[in-house]
Amino acid sequence: MRHPTRTVLAALAVAAGATASAAVPAQAAGHPAVTIVVAPHGGDTLQHAQKLARTLSARADVHVELASGTYRLSAPLKFTGEDSGRSGHTITWQARPGERPVLSGGQAVTGWRLHDPAANVFVADIPKGVDSRQLYVDGAAAPRAAITIARTDVKVTETGLTILNPALNYLAGLPAQNRIEVESQNSFTDRFAPVQSITGSTITMQQPAWNNNNWGYDTLARPFAGGTLLLENSYAFLQTGQWYLDPAAGKLYYKAAPGQSPAGKDVELPRLTSLLQLSGTYDDPVHDIAFRGLAFEHTTWLQPGTSIGYADQQSGTFIAAAFPQPADFLTSCQIGCPQFEGARNSWQQVPAAVQVSAARSISFEDSTFAHLGQVALGIGNDANAHAGGIGLGASGITVRGNTFTDDAGSGIVAGGVRPDAHHPGNPAMTDENVTITGNLVTDVAKDYKDMAGILSTYVTHAVIEHNEVSDLAYDGIDVGWGWGANDPGGSQDYRNRGLYNYQPVYTTPTTLKDTVVRYNLVHGTKKVFHDGGSIYNLSADPGAVIDRNYVYDNHNTVGLYLDEGSRYVRLGNNVIQDAGVWAFTNASSTNNTDDNTFTGNWYNAGATQVATGAPHDNVLDGNVKVTDGNWPPAAQDVMRDAGLPSGGVRRP
Repeated sequence: MRHPTRTVLAALAVAAGATASAAVPAQAAGHPAVTIVVAPHGGDTLQHAQKLARTLSARADVHVELASGTYRLSAPLKFTGEDSGRSGHTITWQARPGERPVLSGGQAVTGWRLHDPAANVFVADIPKGVDSRQLYVDGAAAPRAAITIARTDVKVTETGLTILNPALNYLAGLPAQNRIEVESQNSFTDRFAPVQSITGSTITMQQPAWNNNNWGYDTLARPFAGGTLLLENSYAFLQTGQWYLDPAAGKLYYKAAPGQSPAGKDVELPRLTSLLQLSGTYDDPVHDIAFRGLAFEHTTWLQPGTSIGYADQQSGTFIAAAFPQPADFLTSCQIGCPQFEGARNSWQQVPAAVQVSAARSISFEDSTFAHLGQVALGIGNDANAHAGGIGLGASGITVRGNTFTDDAGSGIVAGGVRPDAHHPGNPAMTDENVTITGNLVTDVAKDYKDMAGILSTYVTHAVIEHNEVSDLAYDGIDVGWGWGANDPGGSQDYRNRGLYNYQPVYTTPTTLKDTVVRYNLVHGTKKVFHDGGSIYNLSADPGAVIDRNYVYDNHNTVGLYLDEGSRYVRLGNNVIQDAGVWAFTNASSTNNTDDNTFTGNWYNAGATQVATGAPHDNVLDGNVKVTDGNWPPAAQDVMRDAGLPSGGVRRP
């Protein structure tokens, strides 16, 4: 029977300023619908709409329409199984037609006054105790106070740094020394460690951040390829356009350009560490919820400034606890060691501003994820990256037609890295059927530069297509995890390193399979880190297809990169322009980077570094080097069709 569309005027009298409207969007045939319309007045407007949606969702499709304006959240919005659509119905949180609602975790900073006329430094009052690693001025991230130093200015020790350059002796006289941080941008890691104290020429660092940043691979002490070293987060470091926050005094300082002032500018200080948390349970996942036309803005992530620091390992994973280390770790564990392998399965992931786990049939469409202090959207990450403490278990998740920009971490991270991600103890933990399509991901990973624009780790059937990914310090699109160590039979490389003293050699496949990466436009990558690739795969990915992507402007690095343990991946009909190495397999006799096929690709420059023949059996077939810009018609078709579909998002 065909039910008429119904309109319910939901008068949220308890939510000051909330309004009701008779406007109802088109509904699916046979589904009654109700509409709740809210405006950004009253601190709990959205929470009241959420409660009302729960009561109505069993009887009708529910549309919660948000009017234009900024909804300043005092706490993250949390969705559990009881917030799901019921009895075949859905709940949609969306912008009113033609309007732009912003869900913000920040506060506007006003009341600026001149603090230091000679330096043009201004100050504003903020609540005491408030801290943030980000500040946004007129819609763009402003950098924290920081200076660059030479690596020869200091010497790394087991407890910190020894100052070798007398020009830095002033550091010992600075206040709030335990808020100063060292950042080390290396070959593929971007590491942060906070100072404990500075006495004379001795800088003592907080633990375990310091030790964890100085063992393993590409360490702060011995980066594989040098890189920038910075001192950050002191008033003394302020340069034009930078800021410094003093939580104890409740003061925010900003150094403006000569003749300018922050007064009258839109200055946003993040207060929340996440905005939206969708997490059910494995038995009762949150489901059938859509988000459309919303803007998610203004968060921070504070852990790098704590004694944990950010002991970065790769792509937003870090060591977050103390582990036994060899006494001579500064010499014996700079390219790995057995005790370092003992920490590997405890690596954590950077949490996201919008978190989705233990969930199914969730979608984000036509929304903006901007000015966020960490990963923008996290889908089925490990439990430690979800505020609800329940990770993984994301299925049927769609991310379509969104914009991700000006974010401190990745735009999108799907999947986890710990054992339950690759060999789930409960089948309901499996991340599967994640579709990421038609999104613009640009100028993200601005603070934690080691992160890719889009990362999918252990996911069954991730489809990443028709996205434009650009302007990144590191990779564009990364797939996979584990370096082949968790694949059936393990890896001789990791036997040699000692990993299997701490974990089993698995006999069954991981959850990573059937990945599709196609029709993506990837450009402006590798602006800081040379290691990695514009499109990158790690570990066995049976059924994987990397097809019809267009890569250019990757700063003379690798276009298509198959890292350790990559197997069963077919790469075809891709266009790689002006790369240093257009195709690369990180293959050795011990790491199983085997059984991959590069076929029918076009490139105009760069080396071919693919291990073919026994024992690898990687295949190079029909790839064409183009000269003088004479791309054949089929290549031109790929160059034209890759990226965002013309005329908007292409619906399947």
